[in-house]
Amino acid sequence: MNFENLTIWCWIIPALVGIICAILGYLLGKSGNTTIDNSADLNLCEEKNIRLKADLYACQQKLNAKPVAVAPISNFAVPETPTAAAPVTLTTPVIPVITFDAIAAKTAFGKTIKQDDLKLVEGIGPKIEAMFKESGIKTWKALSDASVADCQKVLDGGGNRYKIHDPASWPMQAKMCYEGKWMELTKWQDEHKHGKL
Repeated sequence: MNFENLTIWCWIIPALVGIICAILGYLLGKSGNTTIDNSADLNLCEEKNIRLKADLYACQQKLNAKPVAVAPISNFAVPETPTAAAPVTLTTPVIPVITFDAIAAKTAFGKTIKQDDLKLVEGIGPKIEAMFKESGIKTWKALSDASVADCQKVLDGGGNRYKIHDPASWPMQAKMCYEGKWMELTKWQDEHKHGKL
């Protein structure tokens, strides 16, 4: 065996293995570099921000429309003589009426939605809807204004067979229906099993 050529191979083989590993590492690292697209989440956040700003503006308008209470006169103030004041007229704030958008509802749910269909709320079926309508809760707005205790009273009026139902989320879901937040409602219903919080 020739030992002179053996020392050259001791250097060439590890060098070749190192070069091959470096090339493979580079290619694997470059191919695994994927970008995450969060534009859909960003758009949802921007839409939610716009709605929240609109709600804030509406609240500020309501706050500005309230009459200002007059501060009581301190003990050291000189009493004023009564004078004829101009009549004060109070204006009631205009509450915007939200119209039902059947096309947006159909787009979100994939089927035709009737206005004020309480069965759209996860957990309410035809019999429970009939019980609510008998008790005077006939619209999404009325259900959204009802408390959970009111909903439970309606269920209790139906007997023991309705004890398994949990109406905790029903007013919230009805509010989403009334306000036309169809995509939020479908997302919420997908995330929560059988409408339970």
